[in-house]
Amino acid sequence: MEITMLPEVCISHIISLTSPRDACRSSLVSSRFRSAVNSDVVWSKFLPHDYHQVLSNSALASSMNSLSKKQLYFHLYHHPVLVDNGKMSFAIDKESGKKCYMISSRRLPIVCESTATYWLRKSLQAESRFSEVAELTYVSWLSLKGRIETNILSPKTTYAAYFVYKLKESSSAFMERQVELGVYFEGEEKAHGASEREVFLFPSRDQLELCRDREDGWMEVEMGEFFNYGGEEHGVVVFSLMHIHNDTCRLGLIVEGVELRPKAGT
Repeated sequence: MEITMLPEVCISHIISLTSPRDACRSSLVSSRFRSAVNSDVVWSKFLPHDYHQVLSNSALASSMNSLSKKQLYFHLYHHPVLVDNGKMSFAIDKESGKKCYMISSRRLPIVCESTATYWLRKSLQAESRFSEVAELTYVSWLSLKGRIETNILSPKTTYAAYFVYKLKESSSAFMERQVELGVYFEGEEKAHGASEREVFLFPSRDQLELCRDREDGWMEVEMGEFFNYGGEEHGVVVFSLMHIHNDTCRLGLIVEGVELRPKAGT
């Protein structure tokens, strides 16, 4: 029997065992396949299993009930949803459907000479997904550190953490000195698995794979990566940025947050 002769629900079930990319390609086979691909049976499999719980913390949760599972999938890819009282955003990876989070600057403890004096909280509604960002106005050293519990991430996945920021014309000091970036599990700062690197926040030819422009108008630098086993092996991942050189004043750095996304192919 040819697969096209199977009941549509069977075709949907088979397609749901593939991937979002393969499902979209399958829709080109015939109108019968296209109808099967568009069914909730397929896209329910591709969405994170706990997406209902994640979206329950969003102000837009009720408005998404009218969307089909396919519409919801692509909405969550194109339009990150604010959760945790607007301090985090949630999205999914287009290729895999795995979970992506961005932690806003409001949840990133920033240490310097005087946080209240040298960091300005401001609104960039036309540019940022969050209600406010943090702008460095004048400081000679700084340390930024955040954390996330791995049990809210997709299991059996390699994640990378990305520092998301902008630089004003007055931020030339970040061109002269590198920042120290680190990603590690809490309690394993000195362990073999700790991921550490030094980079310039200004993109250069040598660091295009780490530091680059984003489609949303911001810049990002890869801080490091880690593997999330999931299950009972959950823990807390810490990501940090340090810039401690007292000989030069720093200003003009605008921080949106830190984004955690699955690495390609995981």
